[in-house]
Amino acid sequence: MSMRGLTVFIADIRNCRVRELEEKRINKEMANIRTKFKEGSLSGYDKKKYVCKLLYMYILGWDIDFGHMEAVNLISSSKYSEKQIGYLGITLLMHENSDLVRLVVNSIRKDLDDNNEIHNCLALHAIANIGGREMAESLAGDVHRLLVSPNSKSFVKKKAALTMLRLFRKHPDVIPAPDWAERITNIIDDYDLGVCLSVASLITALAQQYPEAFMMAIPKAIMRLHKVIVERDFSADYVYYKIPIPWLQVKLLRLLQYFPPTEDANMSEMLHNVLQTIINNSQETPRNVQHNNAQNAILFEAINLAIHMDCESDIVRQATNILARFILSKETNVRYLGLETMAHLAAVTDELDEIKKHEETIILSLRDKDISVRRRGLDLLYSMCDVTNAKTIVSELIRYLHIADYALREEMVLKIAIMTEKYATEHSWYVDVILQLISSAGDHVGEEVWYRVVQIVTNHDSLQEYSAKMVLHYMRSPHCHENMLKVGGYILGEYGHLIANLPGASPIEQFNTLHARFSLCSLATRALLLSTYIKFVNLFPEIKGAILAVFNQYRHVLDAELQQRACEYMAIATMPTDDLLQTVCEEMPPFPERESALLSRLNEKTSQTEDKRTWNIGGKDSNEKTPANLLAAKEKNENGSVDDLVAGVNGAAISTPGGEDGANGTNGSSNTGSAAAAPAASVAKPGLSWKDQLAPGYEVWYNRLRDGADGVLYEDSILQIGIKSEYHGHLGRLAMYFGNKTHTQLNSFAVTVETPEGLVIANSHTLATSIGPSTQIQQLYSLECQQLVTEVPLIRISYQAGSVQSIYLKLPVTLSRFIEPIQLSSADFFARWKQIGGPPREVQGIFKSSEKINLERARTVLANNRLGICENVDPKPGNFVATGVLNTSLSGKVGCLLRLEPNRETNMYRLTVRTTSDVVSKHLKEILQSALL
Repeated sequence: MSMRGLTVFIADIRNCRVRELEEKRINKEMANIRTKFKEGSLSGYDKKKYVCKLLYMYILGWDIDFGHMEAVNLISSSKYSEKQIGYLGITLLMHENSDLVRLVVNSIRKDLDDNNEIHNCLALHAIANIGGREMAESLAGDVHRLLVSPNSKSFVKKKAALTMLRLFRKHPDVIPAPDWAERITNIIDDYDLGVCLSVASLITALAQQYPEAFMMAIPKAIMRLHKVIVERDFSADYVYYKIPIPWLQVKLLRLLQYFPPTEDANMSEMLHNVLQTIINNSQETPRNVQHNNAQNAILFEAINLAIHMDCESDIVRQATNILARFILSKETNVRYLGLETMAHLAAVTDELDEIKKHEETIILSLRDKDISVRRRGLDLLYSMCDVTNAKTIVSELIRYLHIADYALREEMVLKIAIMTEKYATEHSWYVDVILQLISSAGDHVGEEVWYRVVQIVTNHDSLQEYSAKMVLHYMRSPHCHENMLKVGGYILGEYGHLIANLPGASPIEQFNTLHARFSLCSLATRALLLSTYIKFVNLFPEIKGAILAVFNQYRHVLDAELQQRACEYMAIATMPTDDLLQTVCEEMPPFPERESALLSRLNEKTSQTEDKRTWNIGGKDSNEKTPANLLAAKEKNENGSVDDLVAGVNGAAISTPGGEDGANGTNGSSNTGSAAAAPAASVAKPGLSWKDQLAPGYEVWYNRLRDGADGVLYEDSILQIGIKSEYHGHLGRLAMYFGNKTHTQLNSFAVTVETPEGLVIANSHTLATSIGPSTQIQQLYSLECQQLVTEVPLIRISYQAGSVQSIYLKLPVTLSRFIEPIQLSSADFFARWKQIGGPPREVQGIFKSSEKINLERARTVLANNRLGICENVDPKPGNFVATGVLNTSLSGKVGCLLRLEPNRETNMYRLTVRTTSDVVSKHLKEILQSALL
C-alpha cells in the first residue's frame, strides 16, 4: 500500500529551492506529527506513515528528538510493512547506549523465536546495526540458536552468522566462543555454500582469539576446499566467471594460515592436491577482468598458505616463478599482490637467492606511480635484506628517501635504521648511514632512532672517536637538523676529548659549533646542550669562561627547566674544588643489552588492522611470534595431553594396511591429528572426561566384542557401529563400520580416538563427513603396541541429526590382543613356571562364576584372548594350562603362563597368572577374570 501523505511531503521538500523554505516545511510537518502522536489512537498505517516522514527528515540531516516510542510500538505489529518500518526506525534513530534499547530487547527476542523467517531477519538486522553490550548479552544466545538450528533457513543462517560476527567484533567477551566452537565449526559442512561462506567469516574472526578451540576447523576447511576445487562439487549458482565461489576459497585458505600446518598425512596430501590444482588452474589465460581478479585472489592466498605450510616445498618453488612474472605485470593490483606475497616468502625462508635475482625489479618498484605498490616494494626490500645485500639496499633507499612520499618517509627511516644495525659488518658504516639519515630526513627521524645511535656508540669503544669526528662534521653543514644537534650534544659531551687534538676539532671549536644553533633549538634540546656544556667544563677547563657566560645568561630565563639547569651547573662549575664536578660528569656506563625499540615502533606501525597478520614484515626472526607459530609452540610443550596423538602416529612403524575406502568419499575427520582430536575431547560436557560420558549400556556390546573379534559395538535408533579386527605380533588392524539407520542424511560426522600411553592408532584414509540415508561407511585403523598398555582406547563419534550428538565408547583393544599363542610340553611349562616364581610376578584370584561353569566356554575365553591351551599338562582333568608371548615394539616380549582351575561343585574358579612382568600379570588376570564371571 502506497503512502500518499509521504509522497506529497517528499515532493514538497524537493520543490523547496532554498534552505529557508525547506526548514519551514520541515518545522510545519514536525509540529503536525507531534500533535498526531499526542492525540494517540493512531492506526498502524498512520504510525508507519509518520515514522517514515521522520526517517526522511533524519536522512536529510535534521535532528529528530521524538517518535522513538512509535517506532518501538511498530515492531510489535503483526503486519510486515509496519514491522519493517519499526525496525528501520530503531536502527536509524537509536544508538547502542540509548535508554530505549532495553525496551526493544523483548520484542526482538520474540521475533527471533518466531517461525517466520522474515521476522527473524528483521530482528537480526536490528541487532547487527545497534549492537550494544546490553543487546549482545541478552540476545547472543538466541542468535547462536538460529545459526546452529537445523530448522533455520539458509538465508537466516547467513544473517545469524554475520550478526554474531558483528557482536563478537564489538564485544568479544560476551560471546562464549569456546563453548560454541564445535557447533559453529560443523556448519562448514552445510550444503549451502552461502551459509558456509558466512560461517567462514565468523570462524576466521573467532579463531584468531581462540585458536585452540577452533582447531577442529582445519580438517573441515581442507575437505570443503577439496570438494570445491578438486572434486568440483558445487552449485552452479555460486560460479563467478567460471570460478566456483572464489570468496569462500579465499576465506578458507586464509583461515588455515592462522593454525600450524596439519601433521595428519591424509589432510596434508589433500591440501597439497588443492594447492597444486589452484597453481595449475592459474596457467589458464583469463578471458576478462573479473575472471582474472577472482583467479588471482585465490592464487595469491593459496601461495601464502603454501609458504605458511612449507616454504621449501615444490609448490612454493613453482609459485616463486609465478611471482617473478607478476611483479613485472602491467596491472597495478597484480604487481601489488606479487610484491606482498614475495615479501611473505622472504620473511620466512632461509634461502633468498631466488628472490635476490629480482632485486633490480624490486628496487624499481619504489618509483611506481602507485604509492601502495611503492610501500609493498619497501616491505619486500626490508624482508629480503641480509648481510650480502644490505649495503646495496640501504644506499638505494637513502637515495630514494629524498623523493619519497611524506607518508612513507618515517617508515623508511625506521627500516633503514633497523637494517643498518642488524646487518652492519663495520661499525663505521653504521654510523655513516645513521648520521646521513638524520641529516637528510631529520623531520622523519623519531626519538627511537637517535636514542639507539647513542646506545650503540656508548657500548662500542671503537666507535666513539669516529662518531665524534663525523657528528662534528655534519653539524657544520648549513642545514643541520635539530636531531643531529641532539646526537652531537650527547656524543661530544661524552667523547669530544677523543678528537680535541685533531685540526678543526679543538674544544672551543666544538663549543662554537654547538652553540651557534643553540638559540634556534627547542627547549628540550637546549636543556640537553646545557648538560653537554657542563661536561665541557670538566673536559676542557680552558673554555670554562665562555661556558659560564652561557650559564649566567640562562639563570634568568622564564623556562623553569632551563633556569634550574643553568643555576645548578653554574653552582657546580664555580665550586672551589672540582670533586663534585668530576663525580657528576663521570663517563656514562654501557647501556644494558636489550631489544631495539625500533622494532617495537615498526610493529606498531604495521599491525593496525582488524584481522591479525599471519606473518610479519621482516626476516625469519620477526615471524617467531605469529599466531600459528605461538599455537604450535604451545602444543609442543603440552606433551602430557592424552589427546595429542601426533607424535605417536608419526613415529609409528606401521605400514598402512590395504582396505576398502569409505563408501561416501574420502573426505572426513581424522582421529590422529591434534588439529581434530584435541578440541573435540572438551566439547560435549566441559569438565568431564571421556570415561565419565560413556554411552549408557555400552558394557553389553563391549563385553561381547571383548570375547570375540567381530560384531556390533553400539546400536541405537539412528546409528549402528560394527567392528572387525585382526592381530599379529605387536601389530593389529581394526575396521569400523558406521551405518545410518534413518532415512535422512547424518551431517558433520566425525570420529575421534583417545589412545592410552604405549598404544598407537593411525587411520588409513580420511572419513566421510556425512552418511547418506540407510548407507554405511567404514574406517580402517592400524594399531601398534609399543609398550605395556593397561587401559583401552576410547572413541568419540559425533554427528548432527537435529542437534549435535556425541557418543563415547570403549574400543575392545585389550592388552591380550597382542599375545601370540604358543605350545609347551609339560616339562617345559613347569620349568618356566618355577623360573618365574611367586609374587609379584604371580597373581592369583579365586572368584565365583555368575552362571554355571561351562568348560567349553572357559576354553573359548582363553582362546579369544589369544592364549595357547596346552593339552595334558595339568594332571587334574578339567583344569586348563595356557601360554603365550605378549609382543611390544619398544618394551620387548613378555612370557605369559596361567593355570585355570574350575570347581563345578562350588561353581568357582581359581586363576593363577605368572608372567615376566608384574604389570602384565595383574592386568591379564583382571581381563580373564572379568570375561569368566
